[in-house]
Formats: sequence, structure tokens, C-alpha cells
Amino acid sequence: MKFHKLSLRLRIFFGMVFLILGASILIGIISVLQYREEAKDYHRDRLLRKEDQIRAEIDYVLDQTTYEVKSENIPLILKFNSDIYRIADVHELPINIYDLDGNLLVKSKESFTEDTLETRLNPGILDGLANTPTKRWVVPSEIDGVKYQSSYTYINDNQFKPLAIMNLPYIQDDDFITRELEEFLRRLAEGYLFMLLIATALSYFLSRYITRSLKTISDKMIETRLDKRNQRIEIEDASEEISNLVKSYNGMIDELENSAAKLAQSEREAAWREMAKQVAHEIKNPLTPMRLTVQSFQMRFDPQDPDIRKKLDEYSHTIIQQIDTMSSIAEAFSNFAKMPAQQNETLNVVFVTKLALDIFTEPYLTFASDAEEITAKLDRTQLIRVVTNLVKNAIQATEDTEDPHIRVEIKSEPDEVCILVCDNGHGISEENAIKVFEPKFTTKSSGMGLGLAMVKNIVETYNGTITFTSKADRGTVFKVTFPRVEEH
Repeated sequence: MKFHKLSLRLRIFFGMVFLILGASILIGIISVLQYREEAKDYHRDRLLRKEDQIRAEIDYVLDQTTYEVKSENIPLILKFNSDIYRIADVHELPINIYDLDGNLLVKSKESFTEDTLETRLNPGILDGLANTPTKRWVVPSEIDGVKYQSSYTYINDNQFKPLAIMNLPYIQDDDFITRELEEFLRRLAEGYLFMLLIATALSYFLSRYITRSLKTISDKMIETRLDKRNQRIEIEDASEEISNLVKSYNGMIDELENSAAKLAQSEREAAWREMAKQVAHEIKNPLTPMRLTVQSFQMRFDPQDPDIRKKLDEYSHTIIQQIDTMSSIAEAFSNFAKMPAQQNETLNVVFVTKLALDIFTEPYLTFASDAEEITAKLDRTQLIRVVTNLVKNAIQATEDTEDPHIRVEIKSEPDEVCILVCDNGHGISEENAIKVFEPKFTTKSSGMGLGLAMVKNIVETYNGTITFTSKADRGTVFKVTFPRVEEH
């Protein structure tokens, strides 16, 4: 899993753990390098101190000797009283003396120089010693896996004239320092392991504490919806950053609710304006023939006409017909505008559907159900309204069909009850399919097109769904589903 895809809580947790691990590793590396540097300085300083002490003792021997102090007499002077062996034993270092040309004059330990010491110095050592300002030259070496340093310096007479070259091979004994380093690293590892356990627990709880407020805000943001009232966030003892974030969210919620209220009001006003225009248009349609009928009756009224009663009946029939049309328009508008009452009665959907179908006398209308009793929480009147509207639409869709068939089925599913209204009418075109549930849409020459819009409104009010499938000239199937209630 990639680090940037982890949650903030896990990032904080792993970040703190890796920080402790990184710090322990870094301190361990620095400690090893520091110990090595200290060991190197320790050996160099110790060698130079030994060199100063041994050269001082050799200078004393040269001052006390009766021999003439010159290069070729150096072996005699240092071996006369076994001074070179005594000095080497006291300081626990082998001593080698060379003439100024690099030839070996005398040495304190035969066994050491037989295998490791050359009888003539390398010209590079002579040049380095001659050119260094301090007249000291240290060369690190390794023989058979043993590391040592060789220091070279001049032995001078009392006039500070070089007589010979003194070499001190110093074997580096790092056992003590290595043991100290291993002990330090062991204690460091134990200490950091303990710190790592504490840091792991601390980072776990700290990451939970830090992200708890953020998770609360995140959950609230996920739940934020435009179509419902959103809850404000209340967090106590929050940090300044979290408080600012909460204030911003609460301010956004207030603005969102205000905007949603204004938008809903604007949409309602626009819908009512559109509906009012549609109603006015539909009412004007029957008013025009009514006006023409009355005007015609005024112009042609003759009390002496023997057919006056017949003509009066015709005029009255025309006016009553148009009044009935206006009444049906008003009723359709009223039914659509009225929201279904949330009665939530526990109904037997099969029984109520049969009751709704009793008003239809069409012989081609059939009914079938999976069971005699399937219950759901609905309003009886609204369920009847849904069924009758769908069946009326099916009847109108099959008016021009030679062998019409309409079938109403009720199917019982585990969590739902389905009402299917099937017909073999002319079907719904793809162009009109997306407009079927829109208010005022209709393909009929009369009516306001509010039936299916009202049905959809009722169905969704009771947490149901309505869908349809249709094929041109083969028929349409409307499917209505409601949450099912089990009888106890």
C-alpha cells in the first residue's frame, strides 16, 4: 500500500514510529563513527606521547655517554648499558634506529623486526620526514590483519643536528574501545527499544486524538445533503485549526440551508407559475365553445319556434359538457397538488388492488397474485389512486388494439411487494420515455398529463419506486414496488 493512500491517522502513527527508528539508527551510526574517530586520535596521541618520552630518555643517554656522539656510534651508545632494551621494556614498544640514509643501525626486539620491519626505510618516508614542519612522520600499516602505526622522528645532538632516525612501531589494541562501543550500542538499542514501545503506544493514542475531530468533521461532510436539514458540528476543547475548520463547516451549512431554501422556494414558485399557466390554458379551451354556444343561442332564440325545446336541450347539453370538462381539470389539478397523507396503514395490497379494479368493466382486464395476502404500510386511498391511474392509462393505450389485453399482477419478493400493470397497447416511444413522469406531459388530446406525475409522487412518498419498460406496438409494463411488511 502506498504511503500517500493511507489515512491521516496511520500516516501520523507510522511517521512517529519511523522517526524513532530513524533517530536510533542515526545515533548508532554517529556513535560508531565518533568512537572510531576517538580511537584513531587516542592511538595517535598515545604514540606521540610515547615518542616524546622515549626520545627524551635517548637524549639523556646521549648526554651521559663517554662515546663521541655521532651516527655510527649510536648502536654502541644505546647497547652499552642495554639502554635501548630497558627503554623499550619500560614503554612496551619496540624501538628501531636508522641512520640518516635509512639504513638500520639498531633495534630493541629481534623477533618483531625479522618479519615486519625492513632493514632500509622507504624513500617516501625519508622525504616525508624531511619535508614535514614538525619533523615527525606517522605511517599507518597493516600486516597479517594487525593494524599498527609507525612513527618516525629525528634523534638530535645537543646542537640540534640530526644524528639518526627513530622508528616506533605501535600496534593498535582496539579491544578495550571495541568492548566499550559494543556495550554502548547494546545499551542504546535497549533504550531505544523501550522508547520505541512507548512511542508506538503514544503515537497510536495521539494519532487517534488528533484525527478524532477530523473524523467527526469528515463523517458530517459525507452525510451533508442538499435535500435535507444538515446537523451542525459541535466539538469541545478543539485546537485553533480544528475550531476554524468547524466554524467554516457550520457557516457553509448555514449558507447551504439558506441557498437550498431559496432554491426550493424559487422552484416551487416557478412550478406553480407553470402549473397556473397550464390550468388557465386548459380552462380557456372549454370556455370558448361555451361562449360561442351562448352567443348562438342569443342570436337564434325564437320563442315561437316549434323546435325551441329541442334546440334548448342541445345548447344545454353542450354547456354542461364543457362545464364537466372544466370540473375534471380542476379535480386533476387538486389531486396532483395534494400531497398524500402519511397514514402508514398496514394494508393487504392484494385485497386493496382487487378493490381498485372493481370499478373497471373491461373484459380483457385480468388479475393475478402470488399470494392471497401481501402486506405493506400504505394509505388505502393513495394505493387505489395509483392502481386506477395505471389501469386507466393501460386502457387508453389499448383503445386502437384489435385484441387488447391488460394484466395486473402482484408479486411477493423478500423485502418488497411489486405491482405490475401490463398492456399490449401502442407502447411509449424513446423520445417520450424520458418525459412520462413529468407534470403536464401527455400524448392524449385531452387531460392535463398529471396522472403519472401524481402516481410517482405518491409512490416515492411511501419509499417506493416506479419504473416501466415499453416496446413500440407491443405494449408497456409499469412496475411499482413498496417496502414489504411481514405480518406477525
